[in-house]
Amino acid sequence: MSVISRFAPSPTGFLHLGHAYSAWKACQRADIFRLRLEDIDRTRCRPEFSAAILEDLRWLGLEWSGDVRVQSAHFAEYAAALERLHERGLLYPCFCTRAEIARAQSAPHGVERVYPGTCRTLPPASQKARLASGQPYALRLNTQKALAQSGPLRFFEEGHGWMNAEPQRLGDVVLARKDTPSSYHLCVVHDDARQAITHVVRGEDLRDATHIHVLLQNLLDLPTPAYAHHRLLTDENGQRLAKRNHAATLRHLRESGTTPEEILQRFKDTP
Repeated sequence: MSVISRFAPSPTGFLHLGHAYSAWKACQRADIFRLRLEDIDRTRCRPEFSAAILEDLRWLGLEWSGDVRVQSAHFAEYAAALERLHERGLLYPCFCTRAEIARAQSAPHGVERVYPGTCRTLPPASQKARLASGQPYALRLNTQKALAQSGPLRFFEEGHGWMNAEPQRLGDVVLARKDTPSSYHLCVVHDDARQAITHVVRGEDLRDATHIHVLLQNLLDLPTPAYAHHRLLTDENGQRLAKRNHAATLRHLRESGTTPEEILQRFKDTP
């Protein structure tokens, strides 16, 4: 069986070395390598960043098969998937602001915070009134109810073998907002299936997300690929490379005289 993997960046900025390392790892693993632009955030994603991603990957020598899948062109598909979950009674509107959620959470420092379920048990009349008033809301997955419908779930992760999925780690995740018809979690499982991805290769920071993805794949009758989560590249201070930390972009490295061969050699030397 051919190994089909993908790289799926969000065009909210230029690619940095961490992004490129993830793309390279996925490409090295694959017989068929696909590219996807996860641009559902219409306020932060920009066309110039999308174009730059393609340019930077080609400069690095990474080539993909088939057309680039652009998520913003497929909102109708995500809405249909969302409706399937709604028909099963697995979604509920959440009217909590980020500040209200933060006040309701008391997880120790450094521990992943999970939505406390404040709106899960709102009476139907209260839900209806708030929706009618135009109050902003998010649609959350009732994870406990979804697990009751799906039963035990397993997935394969390279280096770890078969693992039991524990979606409750992420709690009732957001699957859509009033102004955005889908979320990362819903789009990624739908698109992996549409692109026939057999192996998902991505950073270890997304390992926990796998648990909720496996649940959504089961609920939507989608195949579950194998997973591999690689270490994250860090800077000289041990801080992981990220846009918010102003990590050096491929564009900057190229303009400063760094060659693709030097970058790829660094990747090969990374344990």
